[in-house]
Formats: sequence, structure tokens, C-alpha cells
Amino acid sequence: MSAYQNDIKAIAALKEKAGNSWAAINPEYAARMRVQNRFRTGLDIAKYTAAIMRKDMAEYDADSSVYTQSLGCWHGFVGQQKLISIKKHLKTTNKRYLYLSGWMIAALRSEFGPLPDQSMHEKTAVPSLIEELYTFLRQADARELDLLFTDLDAARSAGDRTREAEIQARIDDYETHIVPIIADIDAGFGNAEATYLLAKKMIEAGACCIQIENQVSDEKQCGHQDGKVTVPHEDFLAKINAVRYAFLELGVDDGVIVARTDSLGAGLTKQIAVTKQPGDLGDQYNAFLDCEEITTAEMQNGDVVINRNGKLLRPKRLASGLFQFRTGSGEDRVVLDCITSLQNGADLLWIETEKPHVGQIANMVKRIRQAVPNAKLVYNNSPSFNWTLSFRQQVFDAMVAEGKDVSSYDRAKLMSVEYDETELAKVADGKIRSFQKDGSRDAGIFHHLITLPTYHTAALSTDNLAKGYFGEDGMLAYVKGVQRQELRQGIACVKHQNMAGSDIGDNHKEYFAGEAALKASGKDNTMNQFH
Repeated sequence: MSAYQNDIKAIAALKEKAGNSWAAINPEYAARMRVQNRFRTGLDIAKYTAAIMRKDMAEYDADSSVYTQSLGCWHGFVGQQKLISIKKHLKTTNKRYLYLSGWMIAALRSEFGPLPDQSMHEKTAVPSLIEELYTFLRQADARELDLLFTDLDAARSAGDRTREAEIQARIDDYETHIVPIIADIDAGFGNAEATYLLAKKMIEAGACCIQIENQVSDEKQCGHQDGKVTVPHEDFLAKINAVRYAFLELGVDDGVIVARTDSLGAGLTKQIAVTKQPGDLGDQYNAFLDCEEITTAEMQNGDVVINRNGKLLRPKRLASGLFQFRTGSGEDRVVLDCITSLQNGADLLWIETEKPHVGQIANMVKRIRQAVPNAKLVYNNSPSFNWTLSFRQQVFDAMVAEGKDVSSYDRAKLMSVEYDETELAKVADGKIRSFQKDGSRDAGIFHHLITLPTYHTAALSTDNLAKGYFGEDGMLAYVKGVQRQELRQGIACVKHQNMAGSDIGDNHKEYFAGEAALKASGKDNTMNQFH
């Protein structure tokens, strides 16, 4: 017997026990409402989705072709429509997640208005968006099941037992829209205690996976901007521990932590690490500092010096008080960061790079895996990369290395439309198409995400609509570019009243008031024009 049938039976027993005062309660209606609200709390969601991520990680370890993907969503409705689309076109949500981008919260969700990605937005906006996303995903479940219940009732009324059994099976085997969210906590919004407190709020809202970066919290920059400042490993590991304690306190024992390193592009540190003996972690961090050897006589007022192997070294210090790393040390620092994080509580890695290059990523992962064989990445397929130019240049360079004639191409101008139909451009597009497969096979990428794609899609679609609607096309711009496409592509929210919950509400009114219910979905509802 299915969970749905068990609920009907259990509620019927409660009704019988309650006596005549429950005479109006229909056990099947109550069971329907239960199945439409499978997840009671955010912690229920976090525990459910953590198990999914752990299963997916194990499956990737066994077969790197089964990687996972997500898109960043800045509003619950955007996340909901993404999952509805996935279920419609791909028939399953398996291996598809959501990404919550700190960049998009800063740009779109702060009460200050649009902000740069520098941890200046309200920290409460992060758990609020997690809760909002799951509210919309739960509503997607309720809506889709409501349609199934309507079809079930229609099949029963028609006496179509075959159809009834088919629909009942779909209800019993229903796949939820609830999927894991990888949630960006930036650099923790403060010290380790602040990180712990915010992590708790994020987990309580439903996050099973928290991504944290090794930048200085009050100097945090977007991963694709200049001026990034990292912290010594011990500081970062304390925040990883803080997140783990938050998971354990709330009973999400298999919560996932993504340790992000910005060291590839970060040339600065705010502090010199504490070191107790040669070769320890602090000493290794300090070894990357750009220093000059000096004598005691050369020391100046206010100098900070390091004693290493009996030599006095003066780190280069900027007017801001920040210390500078040696040029070219970024990749070595990334490798040390990653190994250290995995050996001290992190589950996955995020290496922020300056370009999408499988070979570059693979070289770093190969070194990391010498110490941690199952190391795997969450990778940002970033909109900050000029994908077209980068891959065309990669193909150009490969052609040069192979001795091929490239005289008809200008490497600096390969973005130009004049190259769109060339063989070079077609090869580059093929490499972009296979980038995720190639990266997961060759560079240990378990999860591919795009941080802020829906920021760009909202801007592009709005530009196209505004250009036509306020121009010569007028209403045709909307009808031809939006509504006609919705109808022909089967976009569910063309019936926007239904998407917003009108039919669910009508059914509830009938549950509550029977024949006296005043319903909105009668013959005069204009949504009936859309079939």
C-alpha cells in the first residue's frame, strides 16, 4: 500500500475516533494535502537533500561521467520555473541542483539596492532566499499534484479504471521538485562565531551544502575582480569547523562543505601566519610572501620581519598595510589550500580561475589528488569569462602548435562575427559544448554551475521585449515574442493564475466548504482561453 493510501487510512481512523464533529472532513482530501506538503521544515529538506548529494558524490567517484549541474537563481519563481522545465524536458531532476549566488543577492536582493559582490548586503538575505526558493519548489509540488488529483477525480467520474490506476501510480511514485542547493556564505560575514550563526540560519532554511571562501571577510571581493586578500589557513579552517558544528548541532550529519580558494587570483594577505616550527602550515603560508633579505642595520621604523633559517626577511607591505605574495605563486598556493581544506573537514573544492581551461584545472587537481585521491571540484562556469573569445583563442593556439596556417585569423579579434562560420569557430563551439563533460572526466569536476545566468537572461529578455513593445511592434512584441512562444513550447505559466495557486485554492475551498465554495475557475475565467 502506498504512502498516500496509508495516509487516507490513518486519517479515516482519526476521523472515526473524533466522532460527529469531524463529519465534514474527507480523509482523502486531507491525505492529498499531506502529500502536497511532504517537507514540513527546512531541516527536513536539508537532511533529504544532503543524502542526495552524498549519493551523487559517491556515484561520481565511481563514474566521472555522472557529474551534477546547477544554475544560479535570484528569486524563488526563477528556481521554480527552472525545476519545472527540467522535469518537463528531461523527465527527472536527478543530478540537477540549484545554486544560490552571493553575487546575485548583493546585486538584486539587498535593501540598499544593487551592490557589488563585497559582502556588504544583509547577511539575513542569504537564508531568506534559501527559504524562498524552497517555498516556490514546494508550491511546484503542490500544483503538479493538484493537477494529478483533478485528473484522478475525472477518471473516477468517467469510470475509467485503467486511467485511474495510471494516475494513481504517478501520484504514488511522484518525484519532488526539491533538489539540493549549494549556498554561498561568502567569507562567513565576520569571525568564526558569525560564520556559525549564519550557517545555522542557512541550514534551518534548507541548505544542505554551504560554500565558503578563503578571503578576508571585511575585504571580500568578487572572485573575478582584482584586490582579493586571503587569510592564513588556520583562520579559514576555523570557519570550516564552524560550519560543520552548525550541521552537527542541527542533526544534518552528512551536510556538505565546499571550500573555495581564491588564491589563484589573490596576490595579497592581510596578516602573516602564526608559525611555531619550520615547515608547519603557518610557515608554508608565509613562504609565499614576497620578501627581501635584510640585515638588522637595514631595519626601519615599523618594519615587520620574518626570521627564517637564521635570515631576516622583510615582506613587501603596501600602503594599505597588506602584504604581497610572490608573483607566480598562485597555483602552488591553490594546491596547498585545497589539500589543507580537504584534510581538515571540507568535502568539495572550488577553485576560482580566470578562464575556463580544462588543462589548467586538471593540472592543479592532479597535484591535489596526489595527497587526496578522491578530491573533486565544484566549478564556476562563470559569465565573467568571455567564453567565445577564450575558446577561439585556445583553438587558435592549438592550431599554431600543430603547425597549421592561421594567417586568416587575428587572435586578438576572434570574438568578431566575421569568424562565426569559420572552422576555427565551429571547433571552439564544440569545445564549449563538451566543456562540462571534458572537465568532469579530466579535471575532477563533480559539479558544474553558472553563478548568475538568470541575471543575464532577465536582462536580455527584458531588453528584447522593451525594444519591440515601446517601438513599432507594440503589442505584437509581447504576443509574438512571449505569449505565442509560451503556448507553442508548452510553458506552464502561460496559465499564470494556475501557476500562482488559483486552482489549488479552489480545490481547498471545496474541501472546506463543499458545494458552497465560491471558486475562481469557472467559465468566465480568461485562463480557459489557453489549452
